[in-house]
Amino acid sequence: MNQAENFLQKKLNERVEKGLLRKLTSTSLPIDFCSNDYLGFARSLALKELIDKQSSEIENFKNGSGGSRLLSGNHPFTEKTEQFIANFHHAQSGLIFNSGYDANIGLLSSIPQRGDTIITDDLIHASLIDGARLSYAERFKFKHNDLIDLEQKLKNAKGITYVVVESVYSMDGDTAPLVEINELCKKYNANLIVDEAHATGVFGQQGKGLVYQLGLENDVFARIVTFGKAMGTHGAIILGNDTLRNYLINFARSFIYTTAAPLHNIISINCAYQLLSSGDFEYQIQQKIALYNQLIKNINLPVIKSTSAIQTMLFDDNDSARNAAAVMQSKGFDVKAILSPTVPEGKERLRICLHTYNSDQEITDLVNELKVL
Repeated sequence: MNQAENFLQKKLNERVEKGLLRKLTSTSLPIDFCSNDYLGFARSLALKELIDKQSSEIENFKNGSGGSRLLSGNHPFTEKTEQFIANFHHAQSGLIFNSGYDANIGLLSSIPQRGDTIITDDLIHASLIDGARLSYAERFKFKHNDLIDLEQKLKNAKGITYVVVESVYSMDGDTAPLVEINELCKKYNANLIVDEAHATGVFGQQGKGLVYQLGLENDVFARIVTFGKAMGTHGAIILGNDTLRNYLINFARSFIYTTAAPLHNIISINCAYQLLSSGDFEYQIQQKIALYNQLIKNINLPVIKSTSAIQTMLFDDNDSARNAAAVMQSKGFDVKAILSPTVPEGKERLRICLHTYNSDQEITDLVNELKVL
């Protein structure tokens, strides 16, 4: 092996020694408490039929887009879909990106400039962290959901300030105090950016998100909505005003320099929103969440309180969490362990995702098994 290959193997060996080596697996356990398919759209036959019907109605349908949106990859249906989604979430405009990662990278790397300040919650997603790193702005973190620490950071901020949070955090499942954070942003003339990846479909009327539920859609500078969770498809959209959309088209490198998503993907997104608009899916998932929380309320389990579709059970180390996951999987429950360094040491966990298609009995059985771990 050459020097580079030796380095790669050394790093992999270190992961093996610590029991942290990641591997791709394909699970087929009967009871899904693992995926982010909160509303069951990824497996929905109704959505599949809607996509097939919509696809058949578009002339000159191509397998691929053939280029970036600024070259040959744009389509009137894509722009129609962007406005449809923006209207649904009560935003002026939206711009679709190929993934949530692309959206967050593009947004944070292009807007804050040298001399500006980005203040992020300590637990934001890796894509937001990477986007901030690509910016020339000063970067600071505040303690998770800690308003006192956030205000201290805001007092010391320079230039144009951006506060970046998630409405629902992907590992803890808890929600940000968005009303209070918004008030602090107003007080210090900061711009609030909210990633709604795990709130879309779960919170707000018809699943419009937590920002909408709290009536903050006109205050937030930018919202990121991803389609790979509750919407059951793929991609993301950044919501804001027309100025923001036009700026991103001109300066967001992850939008400019990538081949556009194929039209079939855009149709899938459009149809997922049609389906979301037609039912009471947000009510259905909230019923499942309420049942789970009722069942664990009087049980002495080390959990993080959550009103989202993401629930947790904490352990002291990787081995304990890994062994607990193996026990649950042996009983047919598709539950995964989340290990450090993805989460802090001593806060390893089982990450449990609830879905509309989980029966009440399955949720009851899950909690009963968690009690005896």
